[in-house]
Amino acid sequence: MITSSVPRPEPVAPVRPPRTRPLRVRALPGAVRARMPDGALNALALFTGVRLAGTAAVIIGNLLAGRPPVRDLAHAWDARWYLHIAEHGYGTLIWITPTGGVQSDWAFFPLYPALIRALTEVLPLTPGAAALLISWTAALVAAYGVYLVGHLLHGRAVATALVGLWAVLPHAVELTIAYTESLFAALAAWSLYCVLRRRWLWAGTLALFAGLARPTGFAVAAAVCVAAGHEVLRRHGRVPPALWIGAALSPLGWLGYVLWVGLRTGDVPGGYFTVQSAWGSRFDLGAGAVRFLGALFAHGGKLVYAMALLVVVISLVLFGLLCLDRAPLVLVVFSAVLVLLVICGSGSFSSKPRFLLPAFPLLIPPARALARAWGPRRAQVLLIGGALAAVSLVCGAYVIVVAHAPL
Repeated sequence: MITSSVPRPEPVAPVRPPRTRPLRVRALPGAVRARMPDGALNALALFTGVRLAGTAAVIIGNLLAGRPPVRDLAHAWDARWYLHIAEHGYGTLIWITPTGGVQSDWAFFPLYPALIRALTEVLPLTPGAAALLISWTAALVAAYGVYLVGHLLHGRAVATALVGLWAVLPHAVELTIAYTESLFAALAAWSLYCVLRRRWLWAGTLALFAGLARPTGFAVAAAVCVAAGHEVLRRHGRVPPALWIGAALSPLGWLGYVLWVGLRTGDVPGGYFTVQSAWGSRFDLGAGAVRFLGALFAHGGKLVYAMALLVVVISLVLFGLLCLDRAPLVLVVFSAVLVLLVICGSGSFSSKPRFLLPAFPLLIPPARALARAWGPRRAQVLLIGGALAAVSLVCGAYVIVVAHAPL
């Protein structure tokens, strides 16, 4: 059963009931200005430590391979397109594929390159350094949003485990390179948190910006709109105007960019999707993935593809557990859209784990299990956490330094 109500925090011995202390920073939105939960700083320190170790693993891998130590962090794959857009704008770069296809920079959403350009205007930074600064900052903001969602639903222990699990995902290294995942995850996590707190204007505004960050940004808008519709039904239409405004705002970022690309290409409703199709990205109900997996099983392939397949299969299991866990509707819808896009969309199979990175609600069931086990089986929990962290560091270094497959 799926419900939009917020479950009571689950008691976890021997952790004391979460306490709160006033937050002195006053420039935050009303949804978070009043209190900062205990344990948040510890969780953020855990996240920062794991991701710094992951970055160090990439640097060491590059040094061992005789390559520039940090170049891959700022110039890997799609990062080069974002940096070019930040420096030169749209419509200035195309790539002709071996089959004659024309791939253009219109496939990349504008928020990240706009922030890179703005930061280089006010600080003496190269575009690559600005891109990394934005990604690292956004990753920390995202981790705090993940913590707040977990704390609101289940308390301190589960929230800490949730942030820890998110930090040690096999492809979490992509949160700290010059990609849009950390920015999108931050906007998504805070938008979902605002929905849970019934801060509809903030939720819709953040969803709008999420729609300007990534093609998958409409997952946030869908979650906000479905949650708003459920609230209207639950309250028999007696809802504040902020709900209607927030729901109306939420899809405007994604729709605005898609229509702008359509205008630039001369095909308003379909131009953007034509651009994406040239990149091999389309909604084909999984036909492309099935063909790829058939070839993979028949002829073999790089380890990165087997890793991606394992991540996708585990995500399906976790989504089922999330539904059985009676998670709030907004989290289920957000996760469902991302999982559906991964399963039913074409494109590079090695990129699919990256598309699932922002789907942190999938980690709530295992986070609850770890929190329950913390008291009676602390050593085992620490062993599991250490093993997952080691796997994450190795996988991160592998996909960046060794795999040479699209991220």
